[in-house]
Amino acid sequence: MRSFEHFVVVDWSGAAGPRQKGIAIAICTPGNAAPRLVRPSHVWSREDVLDWVLREMPSDTIIGFDVSPGLPFIDGGAYFPGWEESPSNARSLWQFVERLSVSDPDLSVSSFVSHGVASRYFRLQGKGTGDRFGTGPGRFRLVEHRQRDIQLSPYSCFNLVGAAQVGKSSLTAMRMLHRIGDAVPIWPFDPLPRTGSVIVEIYTSLAARAARIPKGRSKIRDGHALDVALHALGSSHHEPMTHYSDHATDAILTAAWLRAVAHSEALWFPTGLGTVAETEGWTLGVV
Repeated sequence: MRSFEHFVVVDWSGAAGPRQKGIAIAICTPGNAAPRLVRPSHVWSREDVLDWVLREMPSDTIIGFDVSPGLPFIDGGAYFPGWEESPSNARSLWQFVERLSVSDPDLSVSSFVSHGVASRYFRLQGKGTGDRFGTGPGRFRLVEHRQRDIQLSPYSCFNLVGAAQVGKSSLTAMRMLHRIGDAVPIWPFDPLPRTGSVIVEIYTSLAARAARIPKGRSKIRDGHALDVALHALGSSHHEPMTHYSDHATDAILTAAWLRAVAHSEALWFPTGLGTVAETEGWTLGVV
């Protein structure tokens, strides 16, 4: 299995506004030195992250984003069953979201989710549940069903209501991925390159579980708890910070996890990937 020289995790945010306190980037290199924050005092915008990936990210980097790069597809044979404009693969989906949101600032997606047809597939704050949303918690990707099987708690990307929803983050990230284009391979829509950098989807709860943090208590907001979790992943203690947020600690801990597991060949070839590699995508670490 190939190796990497840098391991990066981006804790992303789909919140409204030009700059997001919920965005954090952590980076580490091979060995056991703890990951460090990139620009720790900076309040990132989503465009800042895009620019950093394209212009400043070190070469030979595996970079994980805690977003879904795709929507459910195989359950209904389409992202938006019954809509003739529904894209046929992930890259077309990213372009679709970008086209319908191009006038929205900050890589936001207000125009997309309020579109007369698109809105019918989402559960929206203050607007209720669209008639094509589905039943119960909504539709899930194959990998999200697999996550539920191992006692993780994914949310449907069509649910845009509640503090734990991930739909807005994922949709805004699709605009970023569209703009990245071919500049950096995006797994599994692109094959894992033999050299150079690659973008993957990660789930911070996988890192917390690997660090032996009990389910339901995965958010770390103090230095001691962070060091205990880092040590469980084979990392040394971190450089103390003036302020601890769960966004920063999620990024640091998950970067250490990514370093610990990225060499595992089994994670790159999970059962079921072949059916969704072009449409739904996959979370690295779910087998």
